[in-house]
Amino acid sequence: MIAEVIVDIATSEVDKIFDYVCDGETKEGSRVRVPFGNTHVTGFVVGIKNDSIYPMEKLKRVEEVYDGIPALNEECLSLAKKISERYRTPMALSLRLFLPAEMRTGKVKEIYRKIVVLKERDAEFSASAVKQKEIFDYLLSAQTAEYAFLTKKFSASALKALVEKGIVGIERERKQRVPYRAVEEKGEKRLLTAEQQFALKSIRASAQTVQLLHGVTGSGKTEIYLNYIAEQVKEGRSAIFLVPEISLTPQMLSQLRARFSSSVAILHSGLSAGERFDEWQRMRTGEAKIAVGARSAIFAPLENLGAIIIDEEHDSSYCKLILGSATPSVESYLKAKRGEYNLIRLKKRINEKPMPEIILTDMRREVRRGNNTIFSTALKEQLEETLSSGNQAILFLNRRGYSQSVICTECGYVAKCEHCDVALTYHSEENCLKCHYCGTKYRMLTACPECGGVRLNYFGTGTQRIARELSKLFPTAKIIRMDNDTTSGKEGHYKILKDFSSHKADILIGTQMIAKGHDFPSVTLVGILDADMSLHFSDYRSGERTFQLITQVAGRSGRGKEKGKVVLQTYDPQNAILQYAIRYDYEAFFENEIALRQGACFPPFALIVRVMITSESEEKAVEVLKKVYLELEEIYQENSEKFTFFNKMRAPIKRIQNKERFQVLMRLKDNELLPQIYAVCAESKTKDVLVSVEENPGNLT
Repeated sequence: MIAEVIVDIATSEVDKIFDYVCDGETKEGSRVRVPFGNTHVTGFVVGIKNDSIYPMEKLKRVEEVYDGIPALNEECLSLAKKISERYRTPMALSLRLFLPAEMRTGKVKEIYRKIVVLKERDAEFSASAVKQKEIFDYLLSAQTAEYAFLTKKFSASALKALVEKGIVGIERERKQRVPYRAVEEKGEKRLLTAEQQFALKSIRASAQTVQLLHGVTGSGKTEIYLNYIAEQVKEGRSAIFLVPEISLTPQMLSQLRARFSSSVAILHSGLSAGERFDEWQRMRTGEAKIAVGARSAIFAPLENLGAIIIDEEHDSSYCKLILGSATPSVESYLKAKRGEYNLIRLKKRINEKPMPEIILTDMRREVRRGNNTIFSTALKEQLEETLSSGNQAILFLNRRGYSQSVICTECGYVAKCEHCDVALTYHSEENCLKCHYCGTKYRMLTACPECGGVRLNYFGTGTQRIARELSKLFPTAKIIRMDNDTTSGKEGHYKILKDFSSHKADILIGTQMIAKGHDFPSVTLVGILDADMSLHFSDYRSGERTFQLITQVAGRSGRGKEKGKVVLQTYDPQNAILQYAIRYDYEAFFENEIALRQGACFPPFALIVRVMITSESEEKAVEVLKKVYLELEEIYQENSEKFTFFNKMRAPIKRIQNKERFQVLMRLKDNELLPQIYAVCAESKTKDVLVSVEENPGNLT
């Protein structure tokens, strides 16, 4: 037999199939050890065949098969091939997506523990064998126990004597490293409302692969997901549930475990290497049928996939892709309206309560009235009312840290990172300046390094400052923060959310990670402190993102028995996006936004492509930039009618982590030229210069 092997070396020079002689133990999808040149490397078996075009005597043999079950199933191999072809990446890189990184490098393996089992239930002991009798009696009740536990509790010599007598035996048992052990199983099965029943029936009956579930916040989309997953599992299929933020994973995991127990596995970057490996193994062996996690969970090694659910989607086989959101992306909604997706609407909250009232507060008037604080009068009044009634509040801010930046008011100097072309942020708890791109910390300035002036101001507002100001206004209120600085560690998000859910705090202050998906019945007030911030980004999606953000965070209010309210603070109260948002009028927003996009030739009526060139050497980066630009310019000259924009430039953030950044930006009328663009970029990267391609990038910084 001949194994077709892709060696695990991610360079274009060896990005091809190599033939090796193998025996029956080698299967398609196996990881193998093979001789390669003067060394030995790991490879992936992507095919098995009977013959080779090369003489058999010249072929080398597979030396070792690493895993009992092939690491990659047929679906993984097929998808890896499509990724490699579509994005012109080495096949080895595509295959790596489906494996835990530590598994590839051999840094993590299965762990086992010794278990003592009772073999004889009728045994007699002499009067002196007290410890033996105690172990025997314990096992009569417990049946099995860990070897280490028994030796510590009783006696190692007594246990050894029982083994020698054949009364007990020692076995080896696989020990699972289970993530989020502390997560409680919550979420009893609920009766579906008429709207939910109709939605579920529509998903079942639809012949279309993609379903768009457009439901207001609190309309019960999650219960529809869970019911559909249950149907798929019952029919022997599997499912993937993607959440937009790692912070939402514990909450979703809790509900899935309550419904499906150990059939659920979790995959995301916050797990330890051992936990990630064991969860991956449970899915690969079929023990777990449901994968939950952020984006990387899409590469879960599940077979016979019946559903992929993308919750908060704004961010072909028989498998159904279910997109759910209160604020679908403009691109998805357009496809749904054109009939490419099956559009299902949920217009009511399951608690039959109205959507929370949004109170628009003009901060310009607040300033004119002498209120220069972070909080409007309306917000302070609503907070007072909420706290006095024993309810909870959420305050949303779209940033972290104490203040946004430090500036010298005498010369205008702004403190910036030495490794990145970005302003540093002041963090009062550590009394330091931090770069949020590379993580470097700097001592707090006492004087301006440019002019020596000591008049340093802090511009912007962060979660630390809000918490401090809030504690002055409401000294008896318990306040907690949730941002990237307070959620370090695997279970950082879960602990904060659990404390708030248990009413151990009255007010939760947070950044974007609190905006989506959370369900706190006691929250009757949401304050949006800086609604204008995302409106003014130089990004064609800024209006859409602002509408989505306001709608999502507003949806955290009034999900229990009491009516909810939202205070939205703005310096631009007449802005059309804000007016649509306070009325929850997605249709009007969509019609306005889609007309603007079409007129300006932005996605979904065009494709934005960015080629990014990065290197520690500016000279080498510029050299590659010129080469890439000239080759792409040839494509542009030959197909100018398919372009609406083409140019090269420095990236807006010129340097990140000591890497100089340049870009070529293109706007195309369709994706016909993409293969040529990817080909140019794949052939242009060097040892010192990285060339990458982004389609409709999330941001253009």
